[in-house]
Amino acid sequence: MRLLHVHSGNLYGGVETMMLTLARERTGAPSIAPEFALAFDGRLASELRATGVPVHLLGAVRARNPLSVLRVRRRLARVLAAGQYGAVACHMPWAHAIFAPVVRRAGLPSIFWMHGDAIGRHWVERWAARTVPDLAICNSRFTAAMAPVLFPDAPSAVLYCPVAIPASRQSAADRLAMRDETGTARDTVVIVQVCRMEALKGHALLLRALASQRDRNWLCWQVGDAQRPNEVAYLDGLKSLAAELGIGERVKFLGHRSDVARVLEASDIYCQPNTAPDAFGISYIEALGARLPVVATALGGALEIVDETCGVLVPPNDVDALAAALARLIDDAGARRRLGAAGPARAAALCDPAAILRQMETLLGVFN
Repeated sequence: MRLLHVHSGNLYGGVETMMLTLARERTGAPSIAPEFALAFDGRLASELRATGVPVHLLGAVRARNPLSVLRVRRRLARVLAAGQYGAVACHMPWAHAIFAPVVRRAGLPSIFWMHGDAIGRHWVERWAARTVPDLAICNSRFTAAMAPVLFPDAPSAVLYCPVAIPASRQSAADRLAMRDETGTARDTVVIVQVCRMEALKGHALLLRALASQRDRNWLCWQVGDAQRPNEVAYLDGLKSLAAELGIGERVKFLGHRSDVARVLEASDIYCQPNTAPDAFGISYIEALGARLPVVATALGGALEIVDETCGVLVPPNDVDALAAALARLIDDAGARRRLGAAGPARAAALCDPAAILRQMETLLGVFN
């Protein structure tokens, strides 16, 4: 089966990371040949091309511009007519709203790949809901519970994101080199967060919790860069907050990194205290694979990933509970090692690419 994935492609985060993993690990599903159709050319398109998969560019589109919508729909129709696809998966409500009607007119099975929560009231969601898919694939049980909000009559299934964990660990010399590059003392406990610059990721909550632990030996690495104007303002605000809290010198904003695995392996604790539910959390899985204990908020997808064997869940928006959890791990190297040691097995049990791709083959087998 040739499976066409349709997505916007203008940003880069968890959805894009997952799609790249599908391309890189595609031999794990030999009955499915993935291709990708993107509205925007950018980092995702470049990285997909580097894996050798076909990438079709549909052209920039703005929902408020009907002519641009008509133009990209015609381009997708031409791709579908030439491709002999077995099914088409539209990722996120925006792509489904714009492109699923084309898939339906072409007579092909339509899949909605759900990567986030749904309230059913946003205009994009209402637009997407007008075209009912043949299957909704949900990236967690949390999102699956909300799939009926958009598509009450569509069958759904949970398929966790495949996450490739490096087969070998970096050497102690590599770990120290990373610390030297960032001006981090070798005996300092590094708390790392890797995610997009969005308020729900809890950056500010983490900074406030750390500010109450000035007497402890820690440093915080923030990995991720602003991709939209509002994210630029948000990032500037975080830097100002760190300075106001008196920890500006102890919080390093590392920006975009292409070597996230290396950054994680040089760290000691992963913390992402979301202030609102997140659909899943690939960064949690990557941190577990790097043998880091994970501190997260008991919300959304984190509840399906983090348990007492590999990390700590704290109540939402509770800065004192978060500070206490971090203090325990900063002080207790043994606890960090014990929780970290369980991480790779937990990550593999949930997100091993080979297992996820076999599940995907089974799900999509009904369309053969």
